[in-house]
Amino acid sequence: MLKEHAMKVKPPRMLAVPFNFGNTLGEANNPSFQHEVLKSAFGLLHNTKGPVLTDFKVETVSDPIVQGSQVKNTSIQNGLSAKDEIKVAMDNYEAWLKQNDARTAVGLSGVHYSKFPEIVEFIVDFVKGRARDCPQKPEGVSVARFLRYCVDDLKAFTFESKMASDRQLNVNELHQWFWIETAVAALIMDLKESMSKHSENDIKAEAFGIAR
Repeated sequence: MLKEHAMKVKPPRMLAVPFNFGNTLGEANNPSFQHEVLKSAFGLLHNTKGPVLTDFKVETVSDPIVQGSQVKNTSIQNGLSAKDEIKVAMDNYEAWLKQNDARTAVGLSGVHYSKFPEIVEFIVDFVKGRARDCPQKPEGVSVARFLRYCVDDLKAFTFESKMASDRQLNVNELHQWFWIETAVAALIMDLKESMSKHSENDIKAEAFGIAR
């Protein structure tokens, strides 16, 4: 995914692919194309000496995925808070679980999705300086790391609930919708700003890349 890094690390065999993060094998739901990527990667084993660095040749390259800092969030026009959005999305998320045999990217935080409205409340309170800890935080996990895990879970939950109702969205459209139209995204951006200015270094460090 990062050819520049591979050129410095020099792994024995590497296939450089021009796809977005999360799509290492290219287009989702396109197994024949994904098999071509895998064949190209395994084909590098025919080289008897390394390091070998080869580009996967493809006619079209995905547009870069939009990040929160690149767009203006308009969720205030929808009149829903982040907590409201999570509640409204519950049915769609459960539909996603049924459609995909319970496979989900939600789970890093260790908090059940039914408790996500409470997680949103914690994040709101943290941003406003009213909270320093959360009763749902697993033992042994720092507040800084828990915040990042919660953000990852809220993003995955929101993405999957959207995909359950609109399966035609591609990954770029999904990210644009999320960062521009949802209150959850607006809250994540507020959290990033709050964490970036925090006095504790571990919280500052976790702010990097949280709004992507």
